[in-house]
Amino acid sequence: MTIPNLITILRLVPVPVVVLGMLQARWEWAFAGFVIAGVSDGVDGFMARRFNKQSRFGAYLDPVADKLLLVSVFVVLGFAGELPLWLVVIMVSRDALIVCAVLLSTVMAHPVEIKPFLVSKANTAIQIVLAAVVLGELAFALNLDPLRPALILLSGVLTVASAAAYLVAWLRHMSGYGESSKPGT
Repeated sequence: MTIPNLITILRLVPVPVVVLGMLQARWEWAFAGFVIAGVSDGVDGFMARRFNKQSRFGAYLDPVADKLLLVSVFVVLGFAGELPLWLVVIMVSRDALIVCAVLLSTVMAHPVEIKPFLVSKANTAIQIVLAAVVLGELAFALNLDPLRPALILLSGVLTVASAAAYLVAWLRHMSGYGESSKPGT
């Protein structure tokens, strides 16, 4: 257990605080918890790289912690009417698609290693900014139009592009595309 992994595990603690804050319209709590989780994400990543404490466990746990927070925030904001439901549906569907593809390939004894594409990193970054903007607007009674609608549209486009990139990569992997084959086999 490394310090970066411990920070990642502790990053799961603000998730219920953020969700409860949103459900009770305590937007300041939600925003503060979201910011704390975001800062700790940066800290654990920096520490892991700087002090060469990267681990396989951390490589799996970090995106799980990120997705747990983002999916929770998007779902609650969607049901609160602060984000369009179509965006929430495609975001959750993309993540479910990736999880199902990994599980299916593992069950079929052809496991796939998911490495984030540039479009997926951009997608996650825009989703984080969008969630922060919406929570910030609600916490501080701001109106950041036209920023929110632009972020919603960009997030939707990047989510679909990311899902397509993962689907194509998974289909190539499952069909054996790019695998070297020995002569005579």
